[in-house]
Amino acid sequence: MTRVENTRRGPYACEEMRRLVAPESVAVVGVSERANAFGSRTVANLKAFDGRLYQINAKHAELAGRPCYPTIAALPETPDCVVIATPREAVEPVVRECAAKGVCAVLVLAAGFAETGKPEHVALQQRLVEIVRGANMRLVGPNTIGLVNYATGAGLTFSAMPERRPLQPHAIGIVSQSGSLGFSLGQGIERGVSVSHILTAGNSCDVDVADYVAYLAQDPHCRAIACLFEGMADPGRMLRAAALAWEADKPLVLYKIATGQEGARAALSHTGSLAGSDAAYAAGFARAGVIQVDKLEALVEAAAFFAKAGAPRARGVAVIATSGGATIIAADKAEAHGVPLPQPGPAAATVLAAEVPEYGSTRNPCDVTAQVIGSADSLAACAGALLADPLYGIMVTSHAYAYDSATVRLPVFSRAAAAQGKLVCNVWAPEWLGGPGARETESDPHLALFHSMDRCFSAIAAWHRRDALRRAGRTGEDRISDPAAKERMEALLAQAGGSSLTEREAKRVMALYGIPVVEDRLVGSATAAREVAEAVGFPVVLKGESPDILHKTEAGLVKLNLASAAEVEQAYTDILTTVDGMVPRPDFRGVVVQPMIPRGVEVMVGARHDPQFGPLVVVGLGGVLVEVLRDTALSLAPVGRAEADAMLRGLKGAALLDGFRGAPAVDVARLAEIVCRFSEFAADASVAVAETEINPLICAGGRIVAADALIVKGGRH
Repeated sequence: MTRVENTRRGPYACEEMRRLVAPESVAVVGVSERANAFGSRTVANLKAFDGRLYQINAKHAELAGRPCYPTIAALPETPDCVVIATPREAVEPVVRECAAKGVCAVLVLAAGFAETGKPEHVALQQRLVEIVRGANMRLVGPNTIGLVNYATGAGLTFSAMPERRPLQPHAIGIVSQSGSLGFSLGQGIERGVSVSHILTAGNSCDVDVADYVAYLAQDPHCRAIACLFEGMADPGRMLRAAALAWEADKPLVLYKIATGQEGARAALSHTGSLAGSDAAYAAGFARAGVIQVDKLEALVEAAAFFAKAGAPRARGVAVIATSGGATIIAADKAEAHGVPLPQPGPAAATVLAAEVPEYGSTRNPCDVTAQVIGSADSLAACAGALLADPLYGIMVTSHAYAYDSATVRLPVFSRAAAAQGKLVCNVWAPEWLGGPGARETESDPHLALFHSMDRCFSAIAAWHRRDALRRAGRTGEDRISDPAAKERMEALLAQAGGSSLTEREAKRVMALYGIPVVEDRLVGSATAAREVAEAVGFPVVLKGESPDILHKTEAGLVKLNLASAAEVEQAYTDILTTVDGMVPRPDFRGVVVQPMIPRGVEVMVGARHDPQFGPLVVVGLGGVLVEVLRDTALSLAPVGRAEADAMLRGLKGAALLDGFRGAPAVDVARLAEIVCRFSEFAADASVAVAETEINPLICAGGRIVAADALIVKGGRH
């Protein structure tokens, strides 16, 4: 589909966005006597606006008790922002008038532009881009619902919106490519969530979600950012915006939609943006310190948690509940997410022993029973003792009943949390979702509300990971491989004919980067194959060599574990017979003889060039089974030693690396170094290589060697 793409640039600076997101004066073009018209609805949403408001309508001197001006040019001042609520055909003249007046920002509510795919509508949107870029003016939309800034009361939208409420220090900002879903998330205000902004992008022909995230990273009214994200033509801009949020220590919580093929197609027609590779986005976001959630329902919930949580003072989590079933569920979910539940220290244990009935449990998770809730002092003693324990950085509780939570139990937890400067997570168990206690939890700075024990512990695990990443710092690691390898690699690629390299040529490239490769010899006869095998020592491997055949095993060109001269000669003959039977006959270079590497753990490391993210590195276990097992980890190239180690340790089959059923443990530090070297090759090659792979790396103790390699050239060759 034809679309107008945002030109490659960094996110707009905060000052470039200020008059759009926090205007001091606003004009609305398209107000009318019809109260339900978009312009009139926008004016109504500006009733709590702290700044100056102007109405534009050439047919009326006054509407709804406010004066009207015939044109933008007739206004007594240049407004910071203009909301254009006219039909599509009238938008371009108004934008030109705004540019002539020196307006800093416009919002175009009308739809029917590039998202239709019609050439004339695409061209119209492109003209709007050219106008605003020429005037250094920001534009939101077209096809946008608009935005709300609750700090200033600027409701620049025709949509129904929650009323303005005083902002809390733990307010979150909401950013969404989808206007409808963005304003849907913003309704969390009605259940007690403090929201500073609702910012939606529409067609994103100028301002997009990356610009909004970069702005909120600097906005003092927003403590955490919740972002609903589809994709964009240049995801590097989003990663740079995420970096700004990281530098400001402002948690960015993100839910990415359009992760499947059908979802990606929907994104193309919905906002005209591109949905990129989900795995590549996940890798980029992980490196940028973004907290990704896998459900829309978790987005605002997690962002509100991070806005309140601060930095962990300990990794341990205390669980306290009046339901034995709730404590079991908590233990299950803590284990599933790798969250530690250490047992109470001596001081806390003494208090629990004195307060909890014998039919309860003083172990963590603690079942204090319903008897304890009958005494606020007893509950306060238990909660206070656990929160004071230095083993615990946070507490999780579960409320089964809404009725008395607000008046009896929640203030007890809130006071105990405030006294220790920690947070209590309230997992809301009642099906009365908005019952007494829910709003009180959301609005309390010392309590966080979750509607699922699983999502609660998922958020806590992400909280721990983010803290570990911040503690580790962002210092870059020095290059491992020889810097001169890049020039030599490019020369080898240039020398190789065709679209791909042979295995021997690919291994020569790997060796330039210090990657250990198995030695081999190319032969042209069965006799020569036998002589090389005898010199190398049995057993050996024979492989047919052709740049036209990327997967030699499937083609029948690989013969393993040949233990005698006779087997080698027969294998050579069989390979030639197989090649002669191929139609069309491939470019056949001969047969490669190499020693048979003893068995070990087989690891695959590969890379491909993504048109949006550049080179991506993937590691996995299983050799030929890697595609079946789907046990892989992916990151952007290059990777450092720590990241490579984390990729390997994060594999589901990582236990194989530690020595399984008597096998020697793999030198993971050495393996991680090889992954780093490979990633440096992938980064150096960039677009020159479309795909590259070592499969397998055979690992046994400290012996790690590449038994096969593949390089497919990119479009530059």
